[in-house]
Amino acid sequence: MKLEMRAQMRLEQKMKLAPHMIQSMEILQLPILALQERIEQELNSNPVLEIEEPSNREEGESAEQHSGEGISEKDSAVSTEGEKVENFERLDSLDDGYKDYIDQAEPFRRRVRSDEPNRKLEAIKNTAAPPQSLHEHLSEQWRLVEAESGVKKAGSMIIDYIDDRGYLAVRLEQLHNKDRGDFTFEDLKEALELVQNLEPAGVGGRDLKECLLIQMAQSSEDMSFESRLVSEHMEELLENRLPDIAKKMKCKIEAINRAIERMSKFDTSPGLQIGRDRNHPITADVIVELSDDSDEYSVWLADSNLPGLRINNYYAKMSKDAKTNEKTRKFLQNNVRSAQWIMDAIEQRKNTLLRVTRAVVKYQRDFFDKGQLYLRPLPMSKVADDIGVHLATVSRAVAGKYVQCYWGILPLRKFFSGGMEDVNGNGHSWEAIRAKLQQIIDAEDKAKPLSDDRIRKKLAELGIKNLARRTVAKYRKLLNIPAARFRKKY
Repeated sequence: MKLEMRAQMRLEQKMKLAPHMIQSMEILQLPILALQERIEQELNSNPVLEIEEPSNREEGESAEQHSGEGISEKDSAVSTEGEKVENFERLDSLDDGYKDYIDQAEPFRRRVRSDEPNRKLEAIKNTAAPPQSLHEHLSEQWRLVEAESGVKKAGSMIIDYIDDRGYLAVRLEQLHNKDRGDFTFEDLKEALELVQNLEPAGVGGRDLKECLLIQMAQSSEDMSFESRLVSEHMEELLENRLPDIAKKMKCKIEAINRAIERMSKFDTSPGLQIGRDRNHPITADVIVELSDDSDEYSVWLADSNLPGLRINNYYAKMSKDAKTNEKTRKFLQNNVRSAQWIMDAIEQRKNTLLRVTRAVVKYQRDFFDKGQLYLRPLPMSKVADDIGVHLATVSRAVAGKYVQCYWGILPLRKFFSGGMEDVNGNGHSWEAIRAKLQQIIDAEDKAKPLSDDRIRKKLAELGIKNLARRTVAKYRKLLNIPAARFRKKY
């Protein structure tokens, strides 16, 4: 096989994403809180970009006419073809008197009033301290426990193996090493009893039964009947076989029901009371409200906390000054372009999000009027065709976004789902079908709960036919609804 090098000509088509297009897609996908953080990062890294004060935004064009130095979006827009100075020809339309301005004016410095608060200092003061983990919480208590050296070491090892829910994840036999002389197996058992007396109540249990028994032992009420119920009949209790338990304990079912009600105050995952809060705040990106003066819905963005951005006039003019050092001028020109890109991307995000939400309100009008049961099937392609954008654009626009309406704060993606038609030809989304299923189970006789097949027949009576029993079972599990025999009340 002969290897050789030779020149070839080949005609081909390629599509490449420009940097500003990539940035536009990233900005479009950001929720409101992430966008605020992204803007803050850009303000810290780009000296050309600055916050437009609220007073300036209210004055609008009159402020530009008064100063004679306003820069329009067209003036500051920069071509992305290459990195040469010719790419900034549109900056030539600036006022020719900028040289006098540069000679007379000083470099831009934000005026800081003595009474103006320090935003960074306030943010540091208002930032919550990192929450204490369960391991740290237990270790602090364990240091105050008086015990022999072997027991203390054994207790520290036990705490190391307690999981986030508060359960001891391993058997004591696994923690005992015969070749290790720090503590004995008896020390481990004594240490476990002491650890189980720590807060929160129930921590250190090896299973659900032990966790409940620990909490009953620490309760100020008389829980002797409940302790016997859990220790002797836990399996039957989990399977809701109350008549069998009543027969074995020689008591009435009403007494068992009262015991179950009293035990409901106990925590089955006590460790989750302590530790890092993983619930992230949800902030609405779009607000939908019914207009007072008409029967139409108003849609607007919840972006009042987003700062207004602008390009600093002084640096923009300086980037066109021939007297400016070439390296400095290129630096400023690149930053002007970067600032214009992010401003355009934010504006495009606003327009796209508004158009998508207005299309959703148009197609899901019944939902906004009547609620969950009237949510219709809506593919993203339908909204994309309606507003004239690509399907991927709609997908990015709704990712991580939330809508605030009369029914609460809901994910924007919730309105896009498949479904099926009823016998009358009306479409029902899977969300609406699950809501109807929940409604049927809520209205059932708890003494005779409905099986999945009977629920399927109830849905068929409502017009939702051709729904398989396994589909009903799947939706029931998604709603965390137990099977019929576990829902039965005696």
